[in-house]
Amino acid sequence: MKLLRRLLFPFSLIYWAVTAMRNYLYDKGWKKSTSFPIPVIAVGNLSVGGTGKTPMVEYLIRLFSHRYTIATLSRGYKRKSKGFILAGAGTTVEQIGDEPFQYHSKYQNVYVAVDANRVEGVQRLLAEADDLQMVILDDAFQHRKIKAGFYVLLTAYEDPFYKDLLLPAGNLREGTSGVQRADIVIVTKCPSDLSEESKTEIMNCIDKPADRIFFSSIAYAPFVRNNEKRLSVEEFGTHFIAVAGIAKPHYFYRHLNCKTEDTLTFPDHHRFSEADVEHIRKKAAGRKIITTEKDYMRLQHALPDDVLYYLPIEMKILDREKELKEFLNRYTTPLINN
Repeated sequence: MKLLRRLLFPFSLIYWAVTAMRNYLYDKGWKKSTSFPIPVIAVGNLSVGGTGKTPMVEYLIRLFSHRYTIATLSRGYKRKSKGFILAGAGTTVEQIGDEPFQYHSKYQNVYVAVDANRVEGVQRLLAEADDLQMVILDDAFQHRKIKAGFYVLLTAYEDPFYKDLLLPAGNLREGTSGVQRADIVIVTKCPSDLSEESKTEIMNCIDKPADRIFFSSIAYAPFVRNNEKRLSVEEFGTHFIAVAGIAKPHYFYRHLNCKTEDTLTFPDHHRFSEADVEHIRKKAAGRKIITTEKDYMRLQHALPDDVLYYLPIEMKILDREKELKEFLNRYTTPLINN
């Protein structure tokens, strides 16, 4: 597969020319970018999927939502609707997509909206939410029509952008020079015991000042849960199967110490059909099922609560978290206090 993708390298050169010209036009102001008077933080990456955008958005929600009235705005990937939707009491995962539905389910004091056009999405949020003070854009690093005030770029430890190639030969959405638009870079999914030598090596490969680069890991909860109850991982035992429909499920499987024969993998953001659910039931064969939180949003009404559980995760900043928060507060506080 890797060899086949490398054979597509000539097409990557064409892709590079198109994306580089597009970025050049935006950088020079010849294509319009719209900015807003409230703080707008964009979370994204240079590559396709799997860098931990959802945990990062939730990290920002936890950081700011107790102080400010905030909203998340996503495209709503693979939703069964179009246009702008502001989540409410009767909103379903099919209407807004799994990640926005996860935010909506967990954070009741946060506005959650979807719109493929981020400019129109923020405009609608400002019109419908009079008390709105901040917007977090989910997966909007390449959405140049909107000018965010602060850009958070994520790259995965095991698959950093500087070792990748442009689509279709690799997974990059744009050239590595795109890192220059980032205010900070967070290397995600690192080992919790990452050495200082490894950090230095990585920082030397990223064209940003060292104080703008941070490292994080996945912090798995010591329990699994569903809408009814939660159980400690030890209490849950080993008699289960693991089901995942995310970009890079090996972290999830590795943490659960699953055997390959006890896992079932679907494509990222997969819409589970009745046949898929039946396949999961047969695979489980009476055993309990652990899935990711994002997949739980799509499976929770298809499988019984006494069978289906998810494993919560959070982003954990490995060090210099105070500095990270200072960068974010330095941007947001003056705009909100004006």
